[in-house]
Amino acid sequence: MKTLLISALMALVPGLVMASGAPVTTKAPAKTTAQKAAAKSATKARMAKVKAKTKTPHKVIVAKAQSSTSPVRAASVVAPAAAAGLAAGAVAANQVGNTDVLAIADRVYVGRIACELGAHVTVTADSTAPGHFHVEGKNFKYYMSPVATSTGTVRLEDTKAGAVWLQIANKSMLMNQKLGQRLADECMSSEQVVVAEAIKRNPPPSVLDPLPAGK
Repeated sequence: MKTLLISALMALVPGLVMASGAPVTTKAPAKTTAQKAAAKSATKARMAKVKAKTKTPHKVIVAKAQSSTSPVRAASVVAPAAAAGLAAGAVAANQVGNTDVLAIADRVYVGRIACELGAHVTVTADSTAPGHFHVEGKNFKYYMSPVATSTGTVRLEDTKAGAVWLQIANKSMLMNQKLGQRLADECMSSEQVVVAEAIKRNPPPSVLDPLPAGK
């Protein structure tokens, strides 16, 4: 009899609870150990990604070794050698130029030289400057130096004044190129007089003369 009453009461309890309106709570199933481990690993992975993004990379600076043969040093080594070569070339050219000037100067007739119309020109070598000459006359005075020519004519020039003294075998002439004037003509030293006389006695053939028969 007691057993039947207990069973009846237990059967009535759910109905009474539902009738009273009390909420019925159901416990969520507990997470397994594997699920907990997976969730923990996912959380660590997300944290590692965040740290990797926010971390500033370190700059690596590699110093370049300076070459022992830098362009500046190479230039400083080559420049003196090049300068020495240019200086040697200039000295050699100057020596050749001086040789030519002195060779021409040896052929210049000096002294008081008579010209046409009673004029005179005095040519004097400069003892302090070999290869240079003072050329003087009435109303003019020039300081001249030799200039090489392709014809072999002796030519002295005063470039500042524009004066030129031309000497060939039998006569000389002085002119001023700036003024376009001949200052002295038919000037002859004693040596040139001899040559001029020889030319008069035996005049050279003219290019207009007919050639001898058989030539």
